[in-house]
Amino acid sequence: MFVGIVLVTLGITYWAARRAHSADQFYAAGGQISGFQNGIALAGDMISAGALLGLAGLICSSGFDGLIFAVGYATGLPFVVFLVAERLRKLGRYTVADVLATRLSETPIRIFTAIATLIIVMFYLIAQMVGAGQLIRLLFGLDYLYAQILVGALMICYVMFGGMVATTWVQIVKAALLLTAGIAISLLVLAKFGFDYNTLVARAIAVHPRHAAIMMPQVYSGSVWQSVSLGMTLMLGAAGLPHVLMRFFTVPDTRAARVSVFWAVMCQSGFFALIFIIGFGALAIIGGDPAYLDAKGAIRGGGNMATVHLSHALGGDTLMGLVSAVAFATILAVVAGLTLTGASAVSHDLYARIIGRGRATERSEIRASRLATVGLGILSVLLGIAFQTQNVAYMISLAYAVSCSSTLPLLILALYWGGLTTRGAIAGGVIGLVGAVALTVLGPPVWVKVLGNAAPIFPLDPPTIVTMPLAFLTAFVVSVMDRRPASASAISPAV
Repeated sequence: MFVGIVLVTLGITYWAARRAHSADQFYAAGGQISGFQNGIALAGDMISAGALLGLAGLICSSGFDGLIFAVGYATGLPFVVFLVAERLRKLGRYTVADVLATRLSETPIRIFTAIATLIIVMFYLIAQMVGAGQLIRLLFGLDYLYAQILVGALMICYVMFGGMVATTWVQIVKAALLLTAGIAISLLVLAKFGFDYNTLVARAIAVHPRHAAIMMPQVYSGSVWQSVSLGMTLMLGAAGLPHVLMRFFTVPDTRAARVSVFWAVMCQSGFFALIFIIGFGALAIIGGDPAYLDAKGAIRGGGNMATVHLSHALGGDTLMGLVSAVAFATILAVVAGLTLTGASAVSHDLYARIIGRGRATERSEIRASRLATVGLGILSVLLGIAFQTQNVAYMISLAYAVSCSSTLPLLILALYWGGLTTRGAIAGGVIGLVGAVALTVLGPPVWVKVLGNAAPIFPLDPPTIVTMPLAFLTAFVVSVMDRRPASASAISPAV
C-alpha cells in the first residue's frame, strides 16, 4: 500500500510535468482548476497528518483540550473567504506579494513578504519532515537519515517537475484517501459500541486515569488571555498562510474562489468531526489494552501513534498499512505545497521581480524556481535531521502566530484601508514577525519545554494576542506619520 501510493503520486507528477511549461502553469496551474477541485486540494492543505495523528492523539490523551484545537482549525477557513479570498483573486497573480505590490512600493514589500513566507514555510517543513522520517522508521525500520533523504527526494520530484498541477492533484488524491480512511475507522469504532456515541464516550471516560475530568478544559482553563490568544491564532492563522492563499490563484475567477472555500470547509469540518470519534475511540479501545501500551502505561511510540494502533486493533495489518500509507501521502502533499510556495517566493518575488527587475524570461524564472526547490529540499532534509530529537510541535503554532502577526495584517490593511504606506507596512510586518518569533522563544514552548528553564519569561503561548494588534497598530501609526506620496501604482482599496 505504501509503495503503491508513492507510485500513484509519482505518476501524477509525470502527467503534470508534460503540462507545466509556462510560469502560469507552473505557479498557478494556468488558473484552470475548478472550484470543486481546488476546494478538495485546499482541504488537503488544511487536514494534514497532524490532524489524523496529532489531534486524534491529543484527544486520546487530553480529551477536551484536543477538541479545542479541532474546532479552532475547522473555523479558520471561513475567515479566509470573508476577509481576503475574493480580493486576493482579483488582484493577485501567483503570490501574496503580487497583491501587496499593487498598493505599495514593489522592492521592499516583495523582499519582506518573501522572507516572511520562507520563515513560515520552514517552520512547517521541519515539523512535517520529522514526522515523515519517524513514520518511515517505525514502519520499515529504515535509518532516520535515509528516511529523510527519501522524503526530500520525493518532495523535490513533485514540485520541480510537476509544479502546481502536480501539487494540486497529489493533494486531491491525498484528501480523498484521508477522508476515506477517517470514515472507515470511525464506522468501525462506532460499530464496536452499537453506533452509540454516548456509549463510546462513557467507555473512554472509564478508561482514562482522570475519568470525567477529560471532558473539561485543562491546559487552557486557567488563563482567559491564554485561551483568547490561542483562539485568535487558530481561527485567523489560516487567512495569512502563504501556501493556503496561493491556492486562490489557481481558479479562473472569484466565484470559483468562493466555491473552493465552500467545499474545503465541508471536507475539513466533516473530517474534524470524525477526529472526535477516532480520538475517543482510540482511548476506549486501546487505552486499556496492554498490547498497545508500554511499561509505563503510555501508548507505544507516543500519542501520535494512537490512530495507527487503533487501526491495527480494528482491521489488523491491512488497515494499519492503509492508515500509515495515507498518513505518509498526507505529509508528502503538505510538504509539496509548502515547498512550491517557498520556491515561488524565491523565484518570482526575489529573482524575477527584484533581481531581474521584471525582465526575466519565463524559462529562466521556472529554472530559478526549480533550483530553489532543490535548495529548499536539501535544507529541509538537513533541518529534519538537526531537529530529530527536539520537540517540534510548537513550530506549527509558531507558523500560525507569524502569519497572524505579519502577512495577515498587511493583507487586511492593503485590501481595506487606503491610507497604508510602504513604510507602515514594512514596520508593522517586521514588528509582528520578530515579535511572534521572539515571544515564542521566551514563552513556554521553547524557554521551558526545549531549553529546560523553570518558568517562561513571557507567559502566553501563542503570543498572537500581543503581536497581532501590535503589528496592526505599528502599521497604522507609521502610515499616518508617513507623509510621503503614495506609490504611483496605488489603486483604490474598493477594488
